[in-house]
Amino acid sequence: MKKSTFLFLCLTLLLAGCGKPSPRYHIGISQCSDDEWRQKMNNEIRREAMSYPDVSIEIRTARDNNQLQIQDIEYFIQQKVDLLIVTPNEAVPITPVVEKAFDQGIPVIIADRKIMSDKYTAFVGADNYEIGRDVGNYVASRLGGKGNVVEITGLVGSTPAIERHQGFVNALKQYPGIRLLAKQDGGWLQVLGTEAMDSLLSIYPDIDLVYAHNDRMAIGAYLAAARAGRQHNIAFVGIDALPGPEYGIDQVAKRHLDASFLYPTGGDEVFRIGMAILNGLPYPRETILSTAVVDSTNVRITQLQTDHIATQDSKIELLNLQIGTYLTRYANQQLVLYASFIILLLLGCITFIIFRAFRTKNRLNEKLSRRNAEITRQKEQLESQRDQLISLSEQLEEATHAKLVFFTNVSHDFRTPLTLIADPVERLLADESTLNTQQTSLLRIVHKNVNILLRLVNQILDFRKYENGKMELVLAGGDLRQQVKEWNNAFLSVALKKHIRFQFFPLEGADYRLTADWEKLERVYFNLLSNAFKFTPENGKVSVQLSTFRHDGTEFLRLQIADTGVGIASDHIDRIFDRFYKVNAHHAGSGIGLALAKVFVELHGGTIQVESTQGSGTLFTVDIPHRMPTTETDNPSDEPDTPATSLVLLPEEEFSQPMESTLTETDEKHATSLLIIDDNADIREYIRTLFCDKMTVLEAADGKSGLQLAFKYVPDLIICDVRMPGIDGLECCKRLKKEIQTSHIPVLLLTACTQDEQRIEGFESGADSYIAKPFNSKVLEARIFNLLENRQRLKSLFGEGTSLNKESISDIDKDFVSRFKQLVEENLSNPELNVEELGKSM
Repeated sequence: MKKSTFLFLCLTLLLAGCGKPSPRYHIGISQCSDDEWRQKMNNEIRREAMSYPDVSIEIRTARDNNQLQIQDIEYFIQQKVDLLIVTPNEAVPITPVVEKAFDQGIPVIIADRKIMSDKYTAFVGADNYEIGRDVGNYVASRLGGKGNVVEITGLVGSTPAIERHQGFVNALKQYPGIRLLAKQDGGWLQVLGTEAMDSLLSIYPDIDLVYAHNDRMAIGAYLAAARAGRQHNIAFVGIDALPGPEYGIDQVAKRHLDASFLYPTGGDEVFRIGMAILNGLPYPRETILSTAVVDSTNVRITQLQTDHIATQDSKIELLNLQIGTYLTRYANQQLVLYASFIILLLLGCITFIIFRAFRTKNRLNEKLSRRNAEITRQKEQLESQRDQLISLSEQLEEATHAKLVFFTNVSHDFRTPLTLIADPVERLLADESTLNTQQTSLLRIVHKNVNILLRLVNQILDFRKYENGKMELVLAGGDLRQQVKEWNNAFLSVALKKHIRFQFFPLEGADYRLTADWEKLERVYFNLLSNAFKFTPENGKVSVQLSTFRHDGTEFLRLQIADTGVGIASDHIDRIFDRFYKVNAHHAGSGIGLALAKVFVELHGGTIQVESTQGSGTLFTVDIPHRMPTTETDNPSDEPDTPATSLVLLPEEEFSQPMESTLTETDEKHATSLLIIDDNADIREYIRTLFCDKMTVLEAADGKSGLQLAFKYVPDLIICDVRMPGIDGLECCKRLKKEIQTSHIPVLLLTACTQDEQRIEGFESGADSYIAKPFNSKVLEARIFNLLENRQRLKSLFGEGTSLNKESISDIDKDFVSRFKQLVEENLSNPELNVEELGKSM
């Protein structure tokens, strides 16, 4: 198959190569009009182009319209022609576009008429000024130096009309007996020449001669005089002297014109100069074509010559046509020959390929038979494995169900001991007179975390109720706007602590009375607003909007909570309502709050949506159908049932640490200092309570602020949590050990991970000790003081004045210390001494 495709491509390329060669040069020709003079020039160019098969020409005619000719030239510029030939209609309007083509590197040949610029490559045409002078001298000779003359000019603004008039007038200055009665515009056209002559005949009764700038206007003037019966008293002189019926030479022969001055078209000369330009050959920039007068004395011989030339041109064109026909026939025959050869070769190759394919097919059939047998065996194995997977799936489903039942039962069992813990703690806290400050602080930590555990257990039980279809709404009437105002009061202290601008915007005039389960709506609102405050930095903004809208005939209440916090990445936003899903492992929380909020909203028949841009903030939108209270017990003035405050995590507890680092320093009344780096405020508070009486305690809520405190105060020991947002404990430990001023500080890592691999990773980062959560305060205290004592022993051991003869120091350590002191003493005067140099020397 590949071979046949290759042969087909070869055939296509060969056939394409046998066609006509693509043109090497493209020449654009912009003619100002389409009269017989221009047609003769175009025919001369085409005849010359026949000798150049690699040249294509394109002629566009403006029909005496300046704007149309400008468009034609712009077209040739866009086509990026290799050469541009222009016969301008009028000099001033056409000059800018010709200059544009020239500036873009296109060679430009100006033919016949000139432009008002020297930005052209070459000019080919007759000297119109000299033709005007020749006409003036002829008129003076024809009239014997005395008479009345009128002039019919070409298009006003064209350079031939201007120059022919100037030459004519300057020639008549030598003959004061000849009067130029008037000059009338004929626009190069016969009909306009007739109109101009009619006007002149009505004004001037005595006209001896009419000078027209071309033969067409002269013939028009003659016809006007003939209608008035004055053609025999007036002589008519034109310019062009074109051969052919009813043209200039024929009109002179018929005695309608007295004379016509030959104005050569020069199409063949224009093309030859163009080819010289394209081929890089020498060429004249100005080519002036010669002219001559045709009158009654030489018109007959001129006619014979032009007729003979026309006959020769016809024969040349016929020969070129025949040559083209022969070349086409030759190319077709050559194409057929090559095609026949290629087809025969292709047939031979196809026959060979078919034979090979037949043999290959037989071999493949044998392989397929063996493969089918193997596939059959594999199918049987897969079916057996599928049955096993179905069985395992059923077993797994049963095990999962059993685990969920067990988990639910355990969650139920958690409530009793948590209640037995919570109530005694509350009783102890109520009797503050018997407790000191440290005991009160510890009991508050216990009370807070018991409530957190109780809330998590309730959330898990709520999910199990929802999955089992047993969750029901306890509906009551109420005003949502009033409830939101009351709920917002719980967050005012949080907004004040974090300097957050907190605003509530209810839509005025709307009815917010609603029948709902207010306990569940409160949990939804607290969860969303808690997240907004949690992830909004200081000096940020949190806003709540309440409004109504109608969709598909149903009225909805819309609650929107927006913040200017860190936002949610696009790859996480679609999954934040999934249960147990956390955007980042370092973020606090169980990953169940938003999932439960979604469940509660959907139980009310509503929807919850989120929009967020990472780094710009988040917007949660809750839409709930507006259901009006319908019974007396659902009176909106009644207070709705609210959940017990012990089950709701208050904002003060949730945000006891700010998003940025919290730096809490006690008075420096102890010689020993301890830095605690942990994102959990309770852990920091608990450790601070344990050691505040024994040492100065510094606190940081994240790795970044912890590093700043460590570099600033250089504490004696650092306790660092492993999992923290931003810079985690391992990275924090590595950075501390890399810096000279903190590398000696013992670092004790705290973590809930107890696997050996994670411990190894902690020790590799430079940690001096590792304690898993939950930890015993006595063990922590012993470990800390042990690390501090070891550091103090090393400091005393290698301090100034330490004797190196103690038996406790090995010979290797003695040698090390001796060499180090010797190097330092030898380089005391060396200001370039640094750690790297000492390391190399040691």
